Amino acid sequence: MKLPIPSPQLKRRLISEGLITGERFDLLYAEADRKNQSVIDVLVSEGVVEAEYLGDLMAKMLGVARVNLHLNPIDKNMVQLLSEDIARQRQVIVFGKESNGTYDVAMADPSDLETIEFLTQHLKTKVRPFLAMSEDLNRGFAIYGFEVGKDFKKLIEENIHASLQKTAKNAEEAAAELPIVAIVDNLLSFGEASRASDIHIEVLEDRTLIRYRIDGILHEAMEIPKLIHPALLARIKLLSGLKIDEHYRPQDGRFRHRIVNQTVDVRVSVMPTFYGEKIEMRLLEAAQKPLSLEELGFLPPVAAVIRTNLKKAYGMVLSCGPTGSGKTTSLYALINMLNKPTVNIVTIEDPIEYNMRYINQTQINAQAGVTFASGLRAILRQDPNIIMVGEIRDGETANIAVQSALTGHLLLSSLHTNDAPTAIPRLFDLGIPPFLVASVLNVVIAQRLVRKICSTCIFSEDLKSDYAQVIQTQFAELGISKEAHLPKTIYRGKGCGACGGSGYKGRLGIFEVLEVTDEVKALINNAHFDLEGLYAITRKAGMKSMFEDGLEKTELALTTIEEVLRVIRE
Repeated sequence: MKLPIPSPQLKRRLISEGLITGERFDLLYAEADRKNQSVIDVLVSEGVVEAEYLGDLMAKMLGVARVNLHLNPIDKNMVQLLSEDIARQRQVIVFGKESNGTYDVAMADPSDLETIEFLTQHLKTKVRPFLAMSEDLNRGFAIYGFEVGKDFKKLIEENIHASLQKTAKNAEEAAAELPIVAIVDNLLSFGEASRASDIHIEVLEDRTLIRYRIDGILHEAMEIPKLIHPALLARIKLLSGLKIDEHYRPQDGRFRHRIVNQTVDVRVSVMPTFYGEKIEMRLLEAAQKPLSLEELGFLPPVAAVIRTNLKKAYGMVLSCGPTGSGKTTSLYALINMLNKPTVNIVTIEDPIEYNMRYINQTQINAQAGVTFASGLRAILRQDPNIIMVGEIRDGETANIAVQSALTGHLLLSSLHTNDAPTAIPRLFDLGIPPFLVASVLNVVIAQRLVRKICSTCIFSEDLKSDYAQVIQTQFAELGISKEAHLPKTIYRGKGCGACGGSGYKGRLGIFEVLEVTDEVKALINNAHFDLEGLYAITRKAGMKSMFEDGLEKTELALTTIEEVLRVIRE
C-alpha cells in the first residue's frame, strides 16, 4: 500500500506513541525499500503496530475519517459509478452518498488533491475522502469481478449467437469469430476479484466446465459450449509459452497477467484427459507481501518459539502437511523474516511460486538434470548462510539437507506428514540416523488451512450438545484428557454479499509446533524410541495439537468448529 503521509511525519508520530525507536523505524524503512515492499506492510509484519490501529492513526494525521469496508456494507451501485479501470488506477472506491448529494469515497491516499479534483468533475458533485487500507479497497474491487461473473455466461452466449448470425455457416467458424482474448482476460479478472487461488477449465463430453477454487473450496462458475475450448486452450498455451500443436503430453508454463496496476503470476498446467486437454491455472501475487507469524495464524506463544529457533545459526526447520496446506506460504514468510543484507539466502524450488527480491531462487529442471539433490549440492558451493529446499522427497535429498544443516547452515524445507511428531520417524524412513536427526532438527511446524469467518456477517451462539460430543470424541482419539477446555460460545457467518453467501472470507493456518528440546533429543537417540512416548513428552512440554489450536481459534471468532473438523479429518 502507498504511504499516504510523508515517512518522517509517520516516524515522529510512531515514536511519540511509544511504538518504535527512530533507529528501528529507519532500519525497517530501509528494509521495505530494499525488498520493494510497502513500509506499512513491513511495520505490521514486524509487530510494531496492528494494521487497524495504524489505519486509524494515519487517518487522524490526515484529518479525515477512516472507513472499514469489512464492517460497512458496500452498495454495488455506488461502486459502479466508477469504471474498474479508474477505480484501480486511482485506488479509490465510491461506497456511499450523503443527504446533500456528496459521494463518500474510500482512498488509499486522501491527500491526493489531483484525484479528488478528478472525481469531483467525473461524478459532477463534491466528494468526501476517507482513508482505506489496501484490504478494504480490494474488497471494493471484488465487486467488479462478481458483477462480471454474473453476466459472463450470458456474454459468451450472446457472442456465440452473434457470430453464428454473422457467419450463417457453422459452429467452428462462429467460434473463430469470438473475442477469445477478452474471454480469457475476463476469466482471469473474475478469478482475481473472487480471491480464487486456482481456475479449472475442464472439458466434458458435451461442454466445458469452469470452476474456481476460493478459500480452498471448488465452486462451479459456469458451463460454456465445448466449441470454445480449442480456442481457449490455444490462447492460454500461447500466453504461457507452451506448444500449441502438442495435445498428448502434459505441459507446464507460466505467464504474467496485469489488471490495471496489479500484476498476477499465472502458473499453467495442461493435462490430456479423455475428452480433451484440461487447463489448470494457479493465480499467484507477483510480489509476496511480507506476512508476520500472527498474520499466518500463529498464536503469540507459538510465534515466540518459532522466532527463537529462526535466530539459530544452523539446523533444520521443517514445515509439514499435505498438499495445499499452506507449507510453501509459511516457508516464504520465514524466509522473508530472515532476508537481511548480511546473509546469502538460496533456494531450490519446484516450482518457484513467488519472486522474492535478494533471494537467489533456482527452479527444478529434470530435463537439465537439476533435481532437489543435485541442486542442493550446487547450492552448497554458493557460500550460503540460509538454504530453502522446496520439499524433501527422497533419501538422497534428506541426507544432503542434513549434512548442510550440520555444517553451519540454517535449512528450511517441507515434508509430507500428517502432524509434527511423525516428521521424526519419516526422517528415519528416509535413511537419516537418529543421532543426526537429534543433532540438526530445531523445530517442526505442522499445519492445515481453515477458512476465516466473514467479519461482515459473523454471529455467535452457544455450543450445542452434539458439537460438545464431537469435540470430546476428537479429544479421546488424540489422547487428550476429557477435562480439556470446551468452548462455551462458537461463531459462524450467516452469509452475505461480501463473502458470496458462504459465511467465510479468507484463510488462516491451524498449527502444531514441536520444538526439539534436550528431552526430545534424548528420546530420538533412545533405541526404544516410539511415537507414543514422543507425544507424551511434547504434550508435557506444552505442545498443543492442531485440533486444540483450531478450537482456540473458534473461541477467538476466527473460524468455525465445522472448518476445524473438516481439515483435521481430511
